[in-house]
Amino acid sequence: MRTVHVENMTSSNGNKVPNQFIIRVNSEGTFFQSYDTIIAAKTPKGILLDIWRWDFSVTTGRYRNQFLGEKLAETRKKIKTGEYTLIDLNR
Repeated sequence: MRTVHVENMTSSNGNKVPNQFIIRVNSEGTFFQSYDTIIAAKTPKGILLDIWRWDFSVTTGRYRNQFLGEKLAETRKKIKTGEYTLIDLNR
């Protein structure tokens, strides 16, 4: 049975942030969704970033950084080295 849990991300002040979500799907992984778009996923296969929207806006970037636990420069480095995979997460 597939179990899905959705929660709002929290701001640095501890407030729930509208339109920024963490989605946990039991064996598939944990996903970061901004508005209606999946931006990033932590899966058993590794970290996946949406090829079109992973660096879409300042707000998306702030919460993507929070989700990944790193800053933009580190994310870019991991994409370049192949540690993170860019794919279309929203097809």
